[in-house]
Amino acid sequence: MSLLVIYDEKGNFLGAEKEHTKISEDLEKLGVIFQRWRTKSIQKEALQEDILEAYRDEIENINRTFNFVSMDVASITPDHPKKDELRNMFLKEHTHSDFEVRFFIDGVGSFYLHIKDKVYAVVCEKGDFISVPAGVRHWFDMGKTPFFKAIRFFSIPEGWVANFTGSDISKIIPDHDSLVSSWLKS
Repeated sequence: MSLLVIYDEKGNFLGAEKEHTKISEDLEKLGVIFQRWRTKSIQKEALQEDILEAYRDEIENINRTFNFVSMDVASITPDHPKKDELRNMFLKEHTHSDFEVRFFIDGVGSFYLHIKDKVYAVVCEKGDFISVPAGVRHWFDMGKTPFFKAIRFFSIPEGWVANFTGSDISKIIPDHDSLVSSWLKS
């Protein structure tokens, strides 16, 4: 189940929403695209090339709209050798000169959008498509035992390039594991 939880900058809870259409409407007011896309049955061992081929039509459609120059598949599992290193890097608040676009084809992860004086924690699951505008302060948490596969779209040749803000706000706001255990398993 997708989820939106809103906090102030001190970590105080301000509200939550579990209904996908309402989450999409709330995020649209912030310039964030959040949609539900149909997923396909893909074997867990599928390689990046197999996944991109399986979603070729969807990729071509979105490329016509946004003119992406590249894409890849991020696949992180609990046994990934760099899972802790990657999690720590993604947990640091950052911005991009490019908008950040992900389509979750499996698993779950949380984007935290720091907009004005609020933090919007968006738990994305299989089938969720999210586009975070360029320049929005944010971070991503995949949890301590991550499992997700997401197609990442880029409109710049360099791909994922972060500009870290130096803020430690991600240490104040409840992490992905807390969100999932508090809201989605209740």
